[in-house]
Amino acid sequence: MRRRQQPPLAKRHGLDPARIRMPEDGTWRTVREFLTATEFRIPPHRIDAMFDADEIVDMAGPLPLDAPYVPGEAVWFHRDLPSETVVPFDISIVYRDDALLVIDKPHFLPTIPRGGHILQTALVRLRLELDLPQLVPAHRLDRVTAGLVLFVIDPTLRGAYQTLFQDRQVRKEYEAVALHDPTLTLPTVVRSRIVSEKGQFTAHQVDGEPNAHTTVELLEHRDGLGRYRLTPLTGRTHQLRLHMNSLGVPILGDDLYPTATGRAVDDFTNPLQLLSSAIEFTDPISKAVRRFETGLSLERWTEGARRSGPL
Repeated sequence: MRRRQQPPLAKRHGLDPARIRMPEDGTWRTVREFLTATEFRIPPHRIDAMFDADEIVDMAGPLPLDAPYVPGEAVWFHRDLPSETVVPFDISIVYRDDALLVIDKPHFLPTIPRGGHILQTALVRLRLELDLPQLVPAHRLDRVTAGLVLFVIDPTLRGAYQTLFQDRQVRKEYEAVALHDPTLTLPTVVRSRIVSEKGQFTAHQVDGEPNAHTTVELLEHRDGLGRYRLTPLTGRTHQLRLHMNSLGVPILGDDLYPTATGRAVDDFTNPLQLLSSAIEFTDPISKAVRRFETGLSLERWTEGARRSGPL
């Protein structure tokens, strides 16, 4: 396996620099011409300023404005960060050793940088707050879903733990709060075919061979609401939300199913009532069975308990 080239720039804000490879068949005269023609998100005047500040480098160091284009070679630089609204919720540490970090991610905080979410992500915040620059997630959790996420601290063990999730060797349990429908026969297994298209916020259930499987159980109910345990066998986009919606009991606080609401990204009220509550697996290193459980709860259920008082 080819060893990954180490970037010549240090991390900034816990992030590696962007690596841009110059195509073998490129005909640009200079690196500047190449970058201004291909990096559409960076205006030419900003690229010039980055050259002037020695912020665009190759393996030998900073490049001048007239550096020649070299087919097959690469350059590195740090992208400008977007303006982000601070997600005003803390990350709780559930477990930590030399290899693993398990956290409870709050609602509205993305797991990893993507799009307009960079610094306000669990990965970047943890790298900075815990001084763990090599930290990587073993899996991901949707921005609007709260609960358990497992990160790998030791870089030599990344593949072993990430493969567990990729090969579906991890039992995941979720809790959800939705309306209680006494006519539903539970527990049940929901099977459907889910497809998602690039650039679309929502996924869809279509006819065809099922590729998504979820066991749905009712744990308890009161005052017209139910607390459900959802155990997915697969991990399709928005699988739990789509399957609950297909049963006629969409998860409370869902801004996509059954209808997209267009919620603003900085609206932190009425979170999706979905929680990653437990993960269990056989450790690929120690071979011991490990189980982690969330310390969080879903506010619509706990608020209802406070209003109802003792039984």
